[in-house]
Amino acid sequence: MPRRGQVIRREPSPDAKYHSMIVARLVNKIMMQGKKTTAEGIVYDALNIMEQQESKAPVNVLEQAVKNATPLLEVKPRRVGGATYQVPVEVRADRGLSLAIRWLIKSARARTGKSMAEKLAAELSDASKGQGATIKKREDMYKMAQANRAFAHYRW
Repeated sequence: MPRRGQVIRREPSPDAKYHSMIVARLVNKIMMQGKKTTAEGIVYDALNIMEQQESKAPVNVLEQAVKNATPLLEVKPRRVGGATYQVPVEVRADRGLSLAIRWLIKSARARTGKSMAEKLAAELSDASKGQGATIKKREDMYKMAQANRAFAHYRW
């Protein structure tokens, strides 16, 4: 991170099938060891499974899941006079999207049985309905921020 100036953020190009930025970010997050075609296969299979189960447009379900999983507040440690306080701060839009996608993938990987595409489809459909491990994580983070409201004046 440079001491002066801004970091120029590069946006990934939209994916080939759905022309969606969120799908492209999801593919890039699922990708391991540079195997992008494998990651694309997992994501597209998951979206096909969701389309069959939900009978809705899969990209709309994905967008709703990400929207439901995006946090509004988070806590950051702030050191003041020898003590470390958990200070609640608002989450920027790009960080919120990144956290939501990361949590969705982590929760999908933690599920038991089945293939990764089926686990991802199940987690995305749960998140779009407002339930599941990802939504619980977001609510826990919000509760922690609310509990530490007293330290909000330490915000920088």
